[in-house]
Amino acid sequence: MQMGSKPFSDTAQRCHEETRNPASPVRIQDLLAEAGDRLRAAGIDDSRLEAEYLLRELLAMDRSRLFLHAGDPVPAEVVARFGRVLARRCRREPLQYIFGSLEFWSREFVVSPDVLVPRPETEFLIEQALARVRAGGAPPRLVLDLCTGSGVIAVVLALELDRPVLAVDCSRAALAVARRNVRRHRVDDRVMVLCADLFSALPDRPCYDLVVSNPPYVAGHELERLDPEVRDWEPRLALAGGEDGLDVIRRIAAGCAVCLRPGGWLFMEIGCDQEQAVLSLFSSPRLGFADVAVLPDLAGRPRVLQARKSAVTAAH
Repeated sequence: MQMGSKPFSDTAQRCHEETRNPASPVRIQDLLAEAGDRLRAAGIDDSRLEAEYLLRELLAMDRSRLFLHAGDPVPAEVVARFGRVLARRCRREPLQYIFGSLEFWSREFVVSPDVLVPRPETEFLIEQALARVRAGGAPPRLVLDLCTGSGVIAVVLALELDRPVLAVDCSRAALAVARRNVRRHRVDDRVMVLCADLFSALPDRPCYDLVVSNPPYVAGHELERLDPEVRDWEPRLALAGGEDGLDVIRRIAAGCAVCLRPGGWLFMEIGCDQEQAVLSLFSSPRLGFADVAVLPDLAGRPRVLQARKSAVTAAH
């Protein structure tokens, strides 16, 4: 049996006994203690904090109330739901998939196993793109979000810039999630979602003032070393970047050399070990990029490529 996949037997039995013996209820502290043990056995760091989070979500309590009411009994239906949620987490399913949403850019977004779980690195990517646009004065006429996934980048840029954004992805399942987020945040009038393989359905001419992308960039030999939450649950299509992790990045470099207007900017998330390879690729004179740099994230790791289109070139 897979670690952590057994039924939530102890508390379920206690719930059954509670119906016959009101003197022995299942309390918040009981659930937290057993859940912490189960999560720790499943190899999950911060097991106690995760146990608290799971129960807080089901009880709609903040952390202070959870502690203040630690001795309170928990309704049997909540105990049953908690057991099901805990079993999923012990199989290393990401919390965001279990609850179907997450907070990103101080807003709530829908996620599912059809899309990557947006991470703080992607917020950093958006911050850098917005800072550059605002420093330049004139807002972009048209923005392109490549490999949009859940659509969080497209939605945030549409909200922050109030400009039209084209969100492109080759996964129809991912785009279904993106459309939900577009509707949820009421940017239907600014975000258009398109199913295409990168530039395959786009005009072969300069159209965009800003391109932002979080592409697949994990090298083939690194895929099996990822945390179980990523390796076993997140879509491989959104992770795998080929043997060296640069397959999609190379295509984006060639495509942006054509689709970016002169003076337009590309911002792209990359792997922290890809700095030199990406700098070499985008510094090629035939692509016509200037101001090529890799920006470190808050932890000091190389994370975001920036490049400005200096001239129109015929690069494919």
